[in-house]
Amino acid sequence: MRVAGPWTHRDVSANGIRLHVAELGEGPLVLLLHGFPEFWWSWRHQLTALAEAGYRAVAVDLRGYGDSDKPPRGYDGFTLAGDIAGLVKALGAQRAHLVGHAWGGATAWTVGAMHPRVVSSISVLSAPHPLVTRRAFRRHPRTNSHVLRFQLPIYPERWLTGENGLQVAKLLSAWTGPKWRTAPEFDEVIRRCRQAMTIPGVAHSALEYYRWAVRSQLRSDGRRFAEAVDKPIQVPVLQIHGALDPIAPEASALDSRPWLGAGSEFRSLPEVGHFPNQEASHTTSRLITEFLRKTS
Repeated sequence: MRVAGPWTHRDVSANGIRLHVAELGEGPLVLLLHGFPEFWWSWRHQLTALAEAGYRAVAVDLRGYGDSDKPPRGYDGFTLAGDIAGLVKALGAQRAHLVGHAWGGATAWTVGAMHPRVVSSISVLSAPHPLVTRRAFRRHPRTNSHVLRFQLPIYPERWLTGENGLQVAKLLSAWTGPKWRTAPEFDEVIRRCRQAMTIPGVAHSALEYYRWAVRSQLRSDGRRFAEAVDKPIQVPVLQIHGALDPIAPEASALDSRPWLGAGSEFRSLPEVGHFPNQEASHTTSRLITEFLRKTS
């Protein structure tokens, strides 16, 4: 999954595991955190745009994805936040701008609450605050039917990897805006994401994110997590949301206001679904770059 390009691939040890990163540019550190069902390559457009704008852009394969380690445990919010906080230090920086999509965005929110000293700003794409996401799942379970399916043992892993990841293609097609489905690069995105999901261990690891998020709500670790993230973020937050996102509706992003820091901004992208960084790559890169210039 180390796709060739102008970036450099390397492995970094952080929080007790090995994380694969693709890095490009020099300047203030910007960490790019992908969502499901993707891997670091989903940030290819932002890697080049941020590097050209004078930033050190680093896209990471999150724990369990791509070429990063896939341990049997550690897919809880506390550990995932520790991975990113540790990665900032392992890359030789004191602080970083965090840019996260979906699960990567949820992790960015969590790092901002639990490890504020390593965060300069947060940009989240299709990622309401974790507590908003929890509420939305309880109130509208049909909207998140895939989350319920993912709670089953064994079957979801086979479902995701069967026929060389055919269900990944169906999820991507269902969650994106109609305009991007006809884009020239969409077939390549489908192919690479299917390939990434069929790497041994990835499907199970990806599903563990969902399983902990749901099951922990009835346990003490879930209550501790809710208390830990229930505080205003101390840095500005940029929210970028697709107006056609079927997984995280725009209203849920607006419900994140109580946790926003001073100088935060909200941007809605028309005709865009769940993947703004890929569906509207130029606009998304421009919005992120403009926001970082205000906060650097």
